[in-house]
Amino acid sequence: MHVVPGLKVLYFGTPVVLISSLNEDGTPNLAPMSSAWWLDQTCMLGLGNNAQTTANLLRDGECVLNLPSSAMVDAVDRLALTTGKPVVSDRKAKQGYRYEPDKFSTACLTEQASKLVRAPRVAECPIQLECRVVSAHPFGSPTPGATAFQVEVLRAHVEEELVIPGTHYVDPLRWDPLIMKFCEFFGGGHNVHPSRLAEGWNMPHELRSTAV
Repeated sequence: MHVVPGLKVLYFGTPVVLISSLNEDGTPNLAPMSSAWWLDQTCMLGLGNNAQTTANLLRDGECVLNLPSSAMVDAVDRLALTTGKPVVSDRKAKQGYRYEPDKFSTACLTEQASKLVRAPRVAECPIQLECRVVSAHPFGSPTPGATAFQVEVLRAHVEEELVIPGTHYVDPLRWDPLIMKFCEFFGGGHNVHPSRLAEGWNMPHELRSTAV
């Protein structure tokens, strides 16, 4: 039997992406997000308008989409509830967000120079996609609170062990992406780590210890 509960969140599960971009002063920003989907050689990104990454993409037009495996959940969770904006909005402050200018150090991750864009890659991520912004569209109603970015993948960097030998295809049996659904982290079908984001957003979840 189906019920109609009037869902407050339609967040059924998408891959986590660490977006690296450049701030106005040339320093790198790194932000976790999971509103992304791919079609051919392009990707659509959904970002809140108050995010530093949104401002960076609108100004600079470039980014790197770094895809962490489920084994990198600790690093990703260290970035939760942080923002690259020096002025934290009241709404985010109430959720527990804090200003963090050095996201790479916070996450204990390493900058790696890109080949075609200025934003750095995340060395530890097994898949890194250098991108340029093709278009940006206001998203949401009645007042848009987000921006939908279409980005073109200029170059893909993939760990050799993930590529099917003799092909240009990723092996889906070896690639274990970190998935976020309803603000909780999953990998291989299991809840892999308690989520600070779920706590900050007051999601009605029982926080669990690592399941695998």
